[in-house]
Amino acid sequence: MSRPSGNVPATLRLAGAVAALLAVTALTAQGATAAAPGRPDPHPVGEGAPPWPAPADPAAAAKSAGLEMLSAEGMVQHTHTHLDVLVDGRPVTVPASIGIDAPHRLISPLHTHDTSGVIHVESPKRADFTLGQFMTEWGVPLSADRIGGLHAVGGRHLKAYVNGRAVAGNPAAIVLRERDEIALVLTRDTDTHPVPASYAWPNGL
Repeated sequence: MSRPSGNVPATLRLAGAVAALLAVTALTAQGATAAAPGRPDPHPVGEGAPPWPAPADPAAAAKSAGLEMLSAEGMVQHTHTHLDVLVDGRPVTVPASIGIDAPHRLISPLHTHDTSGVIHVESPKRADFTLGQFMTEWGVPLSADRIGGLHAVGGRHLKAYVNGRAVAGNPAAIVLRERDEIALVLTRDTDTHPVPASYAWPNGL
């Protein structure tokens, strides 16, 4: 009686290799689908700790904030607000090009041009634009006890100020008004860093 050969036939080896290749291809395609253009990012930019970059898809971010992308800046309402974000006394950069889709030449009525922290409202109609809309457009969640992936726990507190005065409630409800200075401060009671109460506006704004 002959003994079975210890060698796997070539056809079986080939079949196994093909099956493995198909499995890897399926996983790769699944990952590509999750990150495909036009689909929501499964990991929003503001879910972790800062820095928080501008979103990769400005149009989708604007839509999630209830804002419509425009082919040109609106001029019926034209105001500017300055935003400071401080985490444990350290400033967080507000990135440029929030609300601006340069490749498609589209712009949201609520946007940034640079990293100065100046939020531009340039709208074809009058409306109350809020800090919550801007933060949603940025991709950084904001509530009474959370900013981005940081929570007001363990002795930390999230406080909002407008022109140096504390604002109670959910800071997302703050309306963006001409030349207001808004400060979002995540800190501990022992923090002695000063809160920005004003902004040195450059000429032309």
